[in-house]
Amino acid sequence: MAEKIESLKDIKASAASAEVKLRKANRDKQGRSYATGKRKDAVARVWIKPGKGNITINEKSIDQYFARPVLKMIINQPFEVANRENEFDVICTVKGGGLSGQAGAIKHGIAKALNEYEPELRTVLKKAGFLTRDARVVERKKFGKAKARRSYQFSKR
Repeated sequence: MAEKIESLKDIKASAASAEVKLRKANRDKQGRSYATGKRKDAVARVWIKPGKGNITINEKSIDQYFARPVLKMIINQPFEVANRENEFDVICTVKGGGLSGQAGAIKHGIAKALNEYEPELRTVLKKAGFLTRDARVVERKKFGKAKARRSYQFSKR
């Protein structure tokens, strides 16, 4: 240990420098990074590679798969936060859930794949909350109830 640690700031600085040294990019032979994203019941398998910004979902373009502009915006958020718009091509397969859950799963997968491709982006993506899996799922229906919490209408007479 060459440096002397006296305060909390010194500990944070040494920990940050140690983390950067330990992490390295995780890419396959084709130069792609892979990650799995999840949201509600949807699971997305995402590969990113350097390119022109093309996004392919289940062998369809993003415009064909997601008609709503809000869902396209959700998918592009990790690239905007990391200042990497139109630098990566995305190929993903997504199963389960509805369109909103699938868009969230793809966003989660893209953020994790970006973290694998460029570990320096971890702090930016983590601060934006894109690396954390949103664990909220639909509550199950209980017996004696109309839905999860909704009761049947009560009648006095």
